[in-house]
Amino acid sequence: MNTIKTPKQLSALMNELSNQIQKVIIGKETAVKMLITSLISGGHVLIEDVPGTGKTTLAMALSKATSLTCRRVQFTPDVMASDITGFTMYNKSSEKFEYRKGLIMTNIFIADEINRTSPKTQSSLLEAMEEKKVTVDGVAHNLPEPFMVIATENEFGYVGTFPLPEAQLDRFLLKLSLGYPELKDEMMILHTRKIADPLDNVTPVCSAEDIMACIKAVKDIHIDPAIYKYIVEIVSATRSHPFISLGASPRASLALMRAAQSCAFMDGRDYITPEDVAQMTTYVLPHRIHLTQEARVKHITVENVVSEIMKAIKPPFSGNAE
Repeated sequence: MNTIKTPKQLSALMNELSNQIQKVIIGKETAVKMLITSLISGGHVLIEDVPGTGKTTLAMALSKATSLTCRRVQFTPDVMASDITGFTMYNKSSEKFEYRKGLIMTNIFIADEINRTSPKTQSSLLEAMEEKKVTVDGVAHNLPEPFMVIATENEFGYVGTFPLPEAQLDRFLLKLSLGYPELKDEMMILHTRKIADPLDNVTPVCSAEDIMACIKAVKDIHIDPAIYKYIVEIVSATRSHPFISLGASPRASLALMRAAQSCAFMDGRDYITPEDVAQMTTYVLPHRIHLTQEARVKHITVENVVSEIMKAIKPPFSGNAE
């Protein structure tokens, strides 16, 4: 039976988790922190980048360092929705229909190249990501706790892909991009992989119970009313910007709030600051926003627009607002 840990101890545990993952993912401290931030927010992550940058390895390292159950599915056009959610089968001996668990029944579900499967299979994740359950033949089945979807997709190579619909993109708390490593980091990658896989050296540092305790502690992080207003002003600004055709929804406001709380928790604080909010907008908002045709013609990016919004909105006083 696990000893009850204080928020400070849990925060330190998450930093140790980060250290374990960085044994495998070298030079990407921010990306690792964002992945853990999403985990303790109870959210999901979409990782988009070129092939070979470590997207799947990052997810596997998280799984191994947390002792959570993990299933990886290579999404292809022939993967069926029932493979993911499960199905009911008639049992002759009991003369009853019984539920056969799908691949989604795990703590960490890695959806490799999620945009290479059919829209029907993609949609099988919607209920799981939002409500942490799946409904098969009218019967709801709860998913294990904690539950997290880590989806990957390649930035290039659109042949044979099915773009993710807005409803699914909106369910990802964060979107990350690892990018190419720097010269010294890539040299270190070669060195660490010369003889063995560094995943073999990852040691589990926390349990499912620890992660659930972190999720609860994150929700208790203090938020000043001025911070609530700041978050809503940022998200609302995406709905009226002239270069945005589809702005962020209230779910984005919730995501930004929870991600900022997790950011504060990772830093060992019991309150969030405007800086926490500003830092998380880079990861929470861009994948939820669609630009107008005019913006595309002018080569204006979503990041440009989000940056402009952040400069236009004055942050409230930064400090302990208790």
